[in-house]
Amino acid sequence: HLSALLPQESVDLLSAFKEFVTKYNRSYSGQEEADRRFRIFRKNAQTARTLQSLDQGSAEYGVTKFSDLTEEEFRSLYLNPLLSQRNLQRPMKAASPARAPAPPTWDWREHGAVGPVKDQGMCGSCWAFSVIGNIEGQWFLKKGSLLSLSEQELVDCDRLDQACGGGLPSNAYEAIEKLGGLETETDYRYTGHKQSCGFSSGKVVAYINSSVESHGEGEIAAWLAENGPVSVALNAFAMQFYRRGVSRPLKIFCNPWMIDHAVLLVGYGERNGIPFWAIKNSWGEDYGEQGYYYLYRGSRLCGINKMCSSAMVN
Repeated sequence: HLSALLPQESVDLLSAFKEFVTKYNRSYSGQEEADRRFRIFRKNAQTARTLQSLDQGSAEYGVTKFSDLTEEEFRSLYLNPLLSQRNLQRPMKAASPARAPAPPTWDWREHGAVGPVKDQGMCGSCWAFSVIGNIEGQWFLKKGSLLSLSEQELVDCDRLDQACGGGLPSNAYEAIEKLGGLETETDYRYTGHKQSCGFSSGKVVAYINSSVESHGEGEIAAWLAENGPVSVALNAFAMQFYRRGVSRPLKIFCNPWMIDHAVLLVGYGERNGIPFWAIKNSWGEDYGEQGYYYLYRGSRLCGINKMCSSAMVN
């Protein structure tokens, strides 16, 4: 047995890896692949430790369901590098400023505007989840019913975007307007890969009329409290190893110009004096805090202020 010869740290890592494999039901093709994944797991444990030691918030980083993926694999399977390509952005109308200043805390989960956390799977469709989450909130606030709407409709039918290859919220709003609306999740189920478009206008249950964008964390907080959850995007490097708490990575770990993940801002507040954004993610409920990520608020961290938008329902 090797373990007799290994230093304690390796023994701990090996047992952590075995625990990980069991918990997340991993199966590797053979010993060679298992060894390779263990090496990646070990390197990721080091990265998580570095993030931990330099975090300025209250976050805990460590083993997550993404711990056996290289940074490249994680990016190509779960993130959306298209978001950084400014030239692809469609210009949007500016959101009209909020009528009142932002209350000290606000959370749309407490007001019924946020549905359960969904899971995009191994598909770079975060842009669709971000936009659908926003529209679910807008529809609820205008029409009084919280529906679960179809991301798959966007993956299959939005010709402006690239399905699992990534997309932009600004395009998605336009595609939804062109299509004429959205079907429910039940009528048009999520598969996590591109299929031929099966949209039927007879099944539309929600529509949008236009979309707007906003900048500046103060403005966004006030707008959100008044108008509903906001589609935002950020640099997700630190998110691969995030477990809980308010994440405040050093800027070198989340370059604000390298935005690669779209999510939904549902609220904000303070935890033990640390101001945060409450972020609904689309990596399932077994990610972060019941599917949520909490990010430090107030220093435009990870580019959170760069791409904030919402659909408008008349």
